[in-house]
Amino acid sequence: MPEVSGVFVVCMGMGTVFVGLIAIILLIKLMSILIGMNKNEPEKTVIPTPAPVPATPTAAPVPSEIPNRAEFVAAVSAAIAEDLGTDVSKIQIISIKQI
Repeated sequence: MPEVSGVFVVCMGMGTVFVGLIAIILLIKLMSILIGMNKNEPEKTVIPTPAPVPATPTAAPVPSEIPNRAEFVAAVSAAIAEDLGTDVSKIQIISIKQI
């Protein structure tokens, strides 16, 4: 049997490694495409806007009761349902406290 040179063995080993790495990259890209196709809704980009700073350092008095409590609870329920991706009827709000 003829003698195999060391340079040939090194080149074959490095070639095998690079072919394997390229195959892994292609598999990862294929999986990300397949998983991306499974999403029902596109991602929404939300750009937060900074809150306006009051001109005076004094804070306005906070009312102790919410004037339209039923409307407020409905708005909070709708926001939570939208965030969770569920129906409003499946959400039960036990209490709302001001922080």
